[in-house]
Amino acid sequence: MQKRETAHRMTKTQKKLWIGLIIMALISPLGIVVPELFNSGDAWGEWGTETLHKLLGYIPEGLRKYADFWKAPVPDYILGGEESSMTIKVISYITSGLVGILAVTLVIYLISKVVIKNGK
Repeated sequence: MQKRETAHRMTKTQKKLWIGLIIMALISPLGIVVPELFNSGDAWGEWGTETLHKLLGYIPEGLRKYADFWKAPVPDYILGGEESSMTIKVISYITSGLVGILAVTLVIYLISKVVIKNGK
């Protein structure tokens, strides 16, 4: 009987986790919508080297050195490019969040299967 109660509690916890993750993915576009509404420029912390130079007056040496090291497969999370409509940008952010959640879930699932298999 206690085993069933524990399994039920885990199910409730997992549902809450999934609901929280989905809510975070759905509100992720606030980072681009709010700055757009207030005409305040880039979302906080998503600055390129040019914006940092304007804000700080210089570009930190480590950032300057590695700024072009990694190119994202979908720059700025936007599937249609910078000139896309806000609707496309919002859909792109939500899609990016959901894909990220699924990718991390898959990696954790695969790692747990390997650990469980090697632990027996």
